Amino acid sequence: MTRAARQRLWLLLGVAALLALALWQWRSDRAHAPGTLLGLDPASITQIQLQFGHAAAMNYRRNHGHWQAADGTPAQIDDARLDALAAIAAAPVEHWRPLTDFDPAKIGLVAPRAVLQLDGHTLRFGAVAAIGHRCYVQRGTQVALVSLRYMPQAPTSQTVELP
Repeated sequence: MTRAARQRLWLLLGVAALLALALWQWRSDRAHAPGTLLGLDPASITQIQLQFGHAAAMNYRRNHGHWQAADGTPAQIDDARLDALAAIAAAPVEHWRPLTDFDPAKIGLVAPRAVLQLDGHTLRFGAVAAIGHRCYVQRGTQVALVSLRYMPQAPTSQTVELP
C-alpha cells in the first residue's frame, strides 16, 4: 500500500469516526430533550380558549380549516393568529420542574398573564424569567420554561364585523 493510499484510509476512518460521534450525540440529545408543551399536532387542534388576566375568555373553533368564534357570531377571525396560538402546543420546552419546586405567586402563576386552552389542555403563562427571554408555563402539576416568543399576545383588533 502506498503512502498516499494509507493517508486516504486514515482520513476516511477519521471522518467515519467523527460521523459516528455526531450521530451518537444527536441521538443522546433527542433522548434527553424535555419535549414540547403539549405534544399535540397544532394542525389537529380544533378548539382554542384564550383569556388575559380577568378579561372575558375568547373561544374559537376550527371549522373546515378556518377559525370562527365558538358562539357562532358572524365575525372575521385572523386565521394566522389562531394558527400561531395552536402552534404553542408544539413549543419546545427548555426544562420541566414540578410545581412544588416554586412559589406560584413568585413566578406569576397565581394571577397568570394568559390562560390558553387547546382542545381542553390548559396552559397558564406566568412571569418572565429573570435570566434570558423565557417565561414560566404551568401544565397541570408541572412548570416549564419556554421561549418568550410563545407567550400569547393580546390581539390589536380581535375581529372585524362582516356587513
